[in-house]
Amino acid sequence: MAGTPAANLAALIPGTALPFVAFLLIFVFTRGRPRISAWLSIGSVAVSLICSLALLGLNLKISEPVQYTVNVLASSGVNIPFGFMLDRLNLLMIVVVSTICLLVQVYSLGYMAGDPGFSRYYAFMSLFTWAMMNLCLSATILQLYAFWELVGLSSYLLIGFWYEKFSASQAGKKAFVMTRSGDVAFFIGILLLFLHLGNLSIPVLNSRAAFAALSPSFVTLIALLIFGGIVGKSAQFPLLTWLPDAMEGPTPVSALLHSATMVAAGVYLFARLFPFFSMSPSAMDIFLAIGTISMLLASTMAMVSRDIKKVWAYSTISQLGFMIMALGSGGYFAGVFHLTAHAGFKALLFLCSGVFIHKYATNDIYELGRLGSRRMLVPAITIVLAAAALSGLPPLSGYYSKEAVMASLAELPNPVWLAAGLAGVFLTAYYSFRVIFILLMPHPWIAGAPAGGHAGEGEQAGHKAQNRAMAWPLVILAAITLFLGFLGMNPLKDFLGVVTPVRSAQGEAHEWFGMAALGLASAGLILAWFEFGRRGAKQIGFVERIPPLFRLFDQRWYIDHFYRLLVNLVVDRGISYLFWKNDQKVIDGGIDELCEGTVESGRIVALLQTGMIQHRLLAIFAVMTLLAVYFWFN
Repeated sequence: MAGTPAANLAALIPGTALPFVAFLLIFVFTRGRPRISAWLSIGSVAVSLICSLALLGLNLKISEPVQYTVNVLASSGVNIPFGFMLDRLNLLMIVVVSTICLLVQVYSLGYMAGDPGFSRYYAFMSLFTWAMMNLCLSATILQLYAFWELVGLSSYLLIGFWYEKFSASQAGKKAFVMTRSGDVAFFIGILLLFLHLGNLSIPVLNSRAAFAALSPSFVTLIALLIFGGIVGKSAQFPLLTWLPDAMEGPTPVSALLHSATMVAAGVYLFARLFPFFSMSPSAMDIFLAIGTISMLLASTMAMVSRDIKKVWAYSTISQLGFMIMALGSGGYFAGVFHLTAHAGFKALLFLCSGVFIHKYATNDIYELGRLGSRRMLVPAITIVLAAAALSGLPPLSGYYSKEAVMASLAELPNPVWLAAGLAGVFLTAYYSFRVIFILLMPHPWIAGAPAGGHAGEGEQAGHKAQNRAMAWPLVILAAITLFLGFLGMNPLKDFLGVVTPVRSAQGEAHEWFGMAALGLASAGLILAWFEFGRRGAKQIGFVERIPPLFRLFDQRWYIDHFYRLLVNLVVDRGISYLFWKNDQKVIDGGIDELCEGTVESGRIVALLQTGMIQHRLLAIFAVMTLLAVYFWFN
């Protein structure tokens, strides 16, 4: 049973409105009072978390979606409502979002201490939280799209937070432009749906009535258009290169964007409209292919990067690819479970990295190891735990979520998808523990080297570490990762009400691919230890010994080079050239011709103004003569 309307609204309204109120109060009244601004934002998110947990408790046994809407536009039989929808998926999602947002904001008290934009940072954090919470609870796809764009706006503001840095402002613009590219397709899909269906309610779109009212080819077209927004927001192929550059923002921002919020919004939208997407097998095959390509490409990029935040950024793209693979293969539970588990350990990876960056003022993993990152016990222990969860090692949450993903891929008739997934498991373990061994097991000659390093975020922010504020979120996230691991997948499966199909006739196969995934994860760890962790290891990966392959991975498969070439040919030499020619020939040429015509007509008229009275009398006489002849003969 669902909670009563009064009880639900009593939790919904403050939970979704207070972060926006905090944003307004900070910008209008408390920008000059950093501590008050921080506690306003943290307090509002804490209330959102309490309200989210209350909603979850009230609606723990909800069976059908519950809506609370009002019509904001009604004309000629067209009604566009605005309000909230509660079901099991978004009840789970708002708890995840509010939990991560609260922990990141508490962590930021230490990381951002002393930053000149401290209040502005917390204002943007509150705006982001408000937009993400309302995105999850939207009752219609149009309302979801509005908050989808607000999430994009707030992420742009946070990525480019240190706008004095040219690279940060460029990264913010790149993220904004590339995500908007996908959002254009998303919006076109919404418009086509509205024109042909006349209803944008999410439960209606997911019903069989929608499929009956639309042709299969049209459903495929709409699914592909909406998926364009997912590709942009979740940084999937080919719009994946903005996400690593988004690491120019503060590390807590990276943790927020990469865990369960901004980039995961795309996967959430896929799960939100999963019944609609499932109506088109052709579209689902395309989604599966895109997720697979993204997962493999990003994994290879992570194998060679020296920047710790970029490694985890590539990892995010790869794990989002796993989620889309699961959903594209029909594994609704697997995709949602991996989204939930990934939120905890990915936030933990970024926040642990942030402690090292804050302390040693560099993002370079070799420099961090050289400067003594292993001496920081809390982040050192928790980052190992998070990397093990990311790699899919038992008994952590990532092990069970990866197993669910592999199970969904194993149900497909084509074994290529499962083979790709297993390859991704191996690569994930390899690049994850490559970072761990470099950080925590540096060479003796490296450990004894003089201090130094690149100027990083900690130096740019110019603030002192506040260890307690930064340590507690790490401990809590580590506990969540362990708890979800020991809890397993059955409680979440029961809550979501999903029955995951299992090949009962091939139970041995189920055991086989589960063991294969664990074996490949172990093999990736062992290879990383052999190359980076064992005594005497040169800490040079096998890819780095093959220069052409290393350059290919290091240059992100030259995807950005292709985009630069495309912009140069299409925009600079194509569209811009045509506009220049239009300006020269049409606009300037037209004005020049008009001016010359005016001058020539002035010269003709000037001939009539010679100032000689005889000429005027002669003209009058000629006109009168012509008029007389005309009237005489007529």
